[in-house]
Amino acid sequence: MENSHLPNTEVQAALDQDLQALEAAKHAWARTSVADRIAILGRIKQTLMQVAQGWAETAARKKRIPHGSPLAGEEWISGPYSVMAACNGLMQTLSQLKRKEFLAHLHMRRLKNGQLAVGVMPHSVWDSLLLSGVSAEVWMQKGVSEVNVDEHAAAAYDVPVDQRSGKVALVLGAGNIAAISPLDAFQKLFIENQVVLLKMNPVNDYLTDYLRAALRPLIECNALRIVRGDGAVGAYLCEHPRVEEIHITGARATHDAIVWGVGEEGLRNKAANTPKNHRKVTSELGAVCPTIVVPGPWSRADIRFQAEQIATQKLHNSGFNCVACQTLILPQGWAHTEPLLAEVGRVMSRNGQREAYYPGNEHRTADFAAHAGRSDAIERGPGAPPCVLADMDGGDEPWLAEHEVFGTALAMKSLAYQDAESYLKAAIDYANNRLYGTLGANILIHPKTLRQIGQQRFEELLRELRYGTIAVNAWTGLAFLLAPCPWGGFPGGMAIDPQSGVGTVHNSFMLEKTERTVVFAPWRPFPRGLFSLQFTLLPRPPWFITNRRQHELGRLLTDFQFRPGWTKLPRIFINALAG
Repeated sequence: MENSHLPNTEVQAALDQDLQALEAAKHAWARTSVADRIAILGRIKQTLMQVAQGWAETAARKKRIPHGSPLAGEEWISGPYSVMAACNGLMQTLSQLKRKEFLAHLHMRRLKNGQLAVGVMPHSVWDSLLLSGVSAEVWMQKGVSEVNVDEHAAAAYDVPVDQRSGKVALVLGAGNIAAISPLDAFQKLFIENQVVLLKMNPVNDYLTDYLRAALRPLIECNALRIVRGDGAVGAYLCEHPRVEEIHITGARATHDAIVWGVGEEGLRNKAANTPKNHRKVTSELGAVCPTIVVPGPWSRADIRFQAEQIATQKLHNSGFNCVACQTLILPQGWAHTEPLLAEVGRVMSRNGQREAYYPGNEHRTADFAAHAGRSDAIERGPGAPPCVLADMDGGDEPWLAEHEVFGTALAMKSLAYQDAESYLKAAIDYANNRLYGTLGANILIHPKTLRQIGQQRFEELLRELRYGTIAVNAWTGLAFLLAPCPWGGFPGGMAIDPQSGVGTVHNSFMLEKTERTVVFAPWRPFPRGLFSLQFTLLPRPPWFITNRRQHELGRLLTDFQFRPGWTKLPRIFINALAG
């Protein structure tokens, strides 16, 4: 990665000093005892709670969420809440690290092809109550079994303490979701035994002081430094001799600039497969993520609820999510296709209104519209950017399928429909072979349709869908929020063709050689689900853009993660039902 200029000498000196402190402490951090790490995470919970409200309120203001809007809950849930939950998950795993006892508490089963599926949610009574009906499995890569799974979990802790050696990792932070940067740092610190220099993204470097305060216990033991900086700072750090590994959450172009260089030199290096940067680079790079709508006996209430689901998949965080739905795959000729699209438009026009805070949205959506053929747009009120729509069959389909827009744009793709199973297989083939990236895919399927296909056959179809996370009747963004779930593209990304990235992050059970995460959520919310014998207490989820109480729920859930207790549940349930 290059830039036409370097940081000034004063900035360089400060960065050098930070890296020198990290390098001096890297082996000591790798040899830090489990008990000390648990204590550090416990102190982080305390320091995080002290700044959580300021963090969430500042982020909501900087992201131009109107004052008093329930959307402020997004900044609680995808910020302090997620980091607090990660602390709890890591503390639990570390407390059961001896003989890897934590694995004994995970339900394991074999898929029909012999792959091991590890159930990671629900894992506690709190999971069962607060995310009632939600489950998550991690499907391991072939070769991992119940017998050897312990060899593929928390492997860094298998090395005797006095023989461990550390490394200095550079983490290049993301500018959209607040929890990404600290969670990426946790991956390096607690799962890979590396010290971290975290460079904040200029878009959200207003969080720097909050993160320094929240993560002070790591800074005090010289395991972490957090710095601000532009592209010149990033370029300087990527080439710094003290940096041994790099992790980036961002765009494919930034990844390529780091690995191959920029401009003509970068193109030549990539063509010759001669990297300019020989460090290990892991990454999460986004995708053109699909939502597959499977035809079935949907009621009008089902259409309304799933329209809220689709609108959330698109407009959560104003659309600035690497795992936002960008391609809606629909059954051609299905009686409910047009009513569903009309309801999606209605939900989008009335919910999630806010200004576009992330730079470049107008340019990117204009580019999308230029390739959309006869494009349309859902107007969303004063100040809120319209959601630009495209029919892939009438536009420049190759471009629409290959370019992640990262903003308020949604493409529709219609596929022939004879029966649900053949349609779903065709939709999976389309997502695999035509859409760029492998990060996350969503499937909306009625329980009766799923039963008709059969659970075993449905799992066979899921195995064909090559995405790092699959959400069934949910949004893959939920897996990001769940501490036990790995996060990243489907295995196979390489420097020459990273797709949605190389490697995974998060995953508080420290599982390795993972293939994908599969999340299931209830088809209908509580209490409507009870009438169809769907036993779940989950009402409208707090991350939905239509939830009227998510600002209160985000704060209450963060406080619950800080110190769980039965007495906190009534207020959470009351607000959840009112949402």
